[in-house]
Amino acid sequence: MTCPYHSEPAAPRGEAIVATEGAQLDFAGDMSYGDYLQLDAVLNAQKPLSPDHNEMLFIVQHQTSELWMKLMLHELRAAVGAIARDELPPAFKMLARVSKIMEQLVHAWDVLATMTPPEYSAIRPYLGHSSGFQSWQYRCIEFSLGNKNAAMLKPHAHRPDLLAIVETAWRAPGLYDEALRLLARRGLPVPASHLERDWTLPYSPSDAVEQAWLTVYRDPSAHWDLYQLGEELTDLEDAFRLWRFRHLTTVERVIGFKRGTGGTGGISYLRQMLDTVLFPEIWRLRTEL
Repeated sequence: MTCPYHSEPAAPRGEAIVATEGAQLDFAGDMSYGDYLQLDAVLNAQKPLSPDHNEMLFIVQHQTSELWMKLMLHELRAAVGAIARDELPPAFKMLARVSKIMEQLVHAWDVLATMTPPEYSAIRPYLGHSSGFQSWQYRCIEFSLGNKNAAMLKPHAHRPDLLAIVETAWRAPGLYDEALRLLARRGLPVPASHLERDWTLPYSPSDAVEQAWLTVYRDPSAHWDLYQLGEELTDLEDAFRLWRFRHLTTVERVIGFKRGTGGTGGISYLRQMLDTVLFPEIWRLRTEL
C-alpha cells in the first residue's frame, strides 16, 4: 500500500500512532519493561516434568499464588508494625490491600477448577510429595494471623534459611496480638494474659477481650479508628475463610477424597481448617450487640 501523496510506503496505522505519541522504541541502551520485571527469569521458571499439556496450568496457578502471597506478607508485616506504632491510617490501607489479595487468590481457584480428574491424574505422579502444605510463605501468613502450630515448622527443617524465616513469624506477636495491645494502650481493659504471653502458642479466646471490643462497637464514634480496625480484621478473616472454602471445593472437585501429595488427608484436613477462627472475639461480639 502506498500513500497517494508520497511514493514511499505509508506506515501502518499502529506505527503512526506510536510515533505520534513519542513512545520510546529502542532499548539497546536502556532498561525495558521486561528488564524491570525480570521477565526472563519469571517466564522461564515454568518447568513441567510430565508430557501432559495441563501441567502448565498447575504450575502457573501455584507460582502466581506464591507471588500474591509474597505481596500479602509484605503488607501484613508492614501493617503489624504500623499498628504497633499507633499509625492506623496506613495500617488500614495495608489490611484492605491484603483482603483484596485474598480475593485474587479465591478467584484463582476458578482457573484451577477447569482441570478435570483425569487431567490431574496424568500429572500427579510427577509431583512426588510436593504440596502447597509445604509453602513457607503460606505458613508465615498463618502464623502472622495467629494460627500458631509448632509442628508446621518441620516441613522446612531441610532448609535452614527458610526455617529461620518461618520460625521468626512463629515466635513473633501476630496481627491480632498487636491489635489487642493497641486497645490496651487506649485504656480498654484487655487482660495482661493477652498482652504478654508465649506468642508461639495458639490464641485463646477471652471474655474480657470480647468485652473490650464490645466497648468499641457499642460506641463507634468514641472509638472510630479502633472500630474501623475491627472491621478491617473482619474483612480479612472473611476473605481468608472464602479462600479456604474454595480450596476445599476445588480439591474435592479435582481429586475427590484421595490423600494429598504432602501426606495429609486431603479433604478431611481442609475441612478441619474451615473451623479455624483467627479473631474470635470480633465474631462473637456480634451476638451480644
